Amino acid sequence: MSIRPAHLFCFAILVVSTSLSPHSVTANPNIVILLCDDLGYGDLGCFGHPHIRTPRLDELASQGIRLTSCYSAAPVCSPSRVGLLTGRSPNRSGVYDWIPEASSKRPGNRGMVHLRGNQWTIAKLARHAGYRTGMFGKYHGNARFNDDSQAQPDDIGFNHWVATQNNAHPSHRNPKNFVRDGAPVGEVKRFSCQFVIDETIRWIDSGPAEKPFFAYVPFHEPHEPVESPTDLVKSYLKVAESDDQAQYFANVSNVDRAVGRLIDHLKERQLLENTMIVFTSDNGPETLNRYKRANRSHGTPGPLRGMKLHTTEAGFRVPGIIAWPSRIASGQVVESAVSSLDIMPTLGAMLGVGTPPDLVLDGVDLSPAFGEEGRWQEDFKRNKPLLWVYYNSLNQASAAMRSGKYKVLARLDGGQLEKVSNLTKANAEKYLGATLTDIEIYDVTTDIDESDGIEDTSITEPLIAEMRSAYESLLKDSHVWE
Repeated sequence: MSIRPAHLFCFAILVVSTSLSPHSVTANPNIVILLCDDLGYGDLGCFGHPHIRTPRLDELASQGIRLTSCYSAAPVCSPSRVGLLTGRSPNRSGVYDWIPEASSKRPGNRGMVHLRGNQWTIAKLARHAGYRTGMFGKYHGNARFNDDSQAQPDDIGFNHWVATQNNAHPSHRNPKNFVRDGAPVGEVKRFSCQFVIDETIRWIDSGPAEKPFFAYVPFHEPHEPVESPTDLVKSYLKVAESDDQAQYFANVSNVDRAVGRLIDHLKERQLLENTMIVFTSDNGPETLNRYKRANRSHGTPGPLRGMKLHTTEAGFRVPGIIAWPSRIASGQVVESAVSSLDIMPTLGAMLGVGTPPDLVLDGVDLSPAFGEEGRWQEDFKRNKPLLWVYYNSLNQASAAMRSGKYKVLARLDGGQLEKVSNLTKANAEKYLGATLTDIEIYDVTTDIDESDGIEDTSITEPLIAEMRSAYESLLKDSHVWE
């Protein structure tokens, strides 16, 4: 593959950055990030679903930490993935909404959107720390997939990749649209989640045993169009309200099976003890029948308000699990707010390479939260809030913040702005000049469904000031496309 300008830019940064000097990584853990697509807060057994069976994920949670206040970087797929990979609000990368595949049939300005190759990512950090890096699954970080005109997974730090632009096509069953390191794979006679685990295992086994690996595994499931193994579908017919709902339940269980296969393989290879596994979702559950092919979208937000595409809790409060047998104590349930944005600074600190000193990160380093015995320190506090600005939200509040135990919602200019999926020079002034209005505040530790607003000014005024400060800072660094 030819070297693109993005590769040269990244190399130049590594040469001049004294804060990222290479070091010995012999003691560093292997790292696996498992990301579901549209998995709801209440869709796993260990998060309270009454019917869906997820024994392997439940076991993984019991062996490490179950995060009950885990947040994605956005309430929709592409910006959420970009945020996870960069540790920054996706607005800073110019990814404001899901990225449609560029084509003559879809005119407009969204075909230019992509995660640019000059952005720092967790894959670049891991590679600089001496790791092999691989990606397996749904990329959804560009409009021109497998096209040299935009950055591809190898440009953002992955030595090896097997991916699709967006959803598995025509469905999770026997998909035809995977690409492996630039070469189309053709039809795969497997369910998507099982295929990406096949590829992950094969890649793990292909590398030298002494070199640690970083595997990013973004599943397509349970995003529509949902297709699931017949045996799993049959097992849910007695408890499901319809065949479509049984298909959804089975879809989540199929991911559980896939995760179990990976865990078993790591254990067999004696790699599990020193492998850190992070499991989460890119956003909340899709709304049933919101669009033509969403007839099997039976995900649940549990007790949360809203769904995917909302800035209320269900839009981006998602299941979260962290396990690392040799380092993290088992059986923990952590209520502190954490985010996929935190992965970047945490890995930078954990691997000893840090992050570039001039890089603005919206996540925080979580490593101080773990004591010597691998137990979460209850006195750990985030030193910055979590902020979301999503201009295409289905609810009226386009901005949201989590600070401590509080959730803040705000409209932009009274909710009068029309919904938009991208910022360009033609519209940026209007959106970047919008002010926060109609502010609502909730204590989501006691009011998880955001139903009882707080009016005590001793609480609300400092939070409003904090949100305005964070909002103005984000606007100054939001990327605007030409």
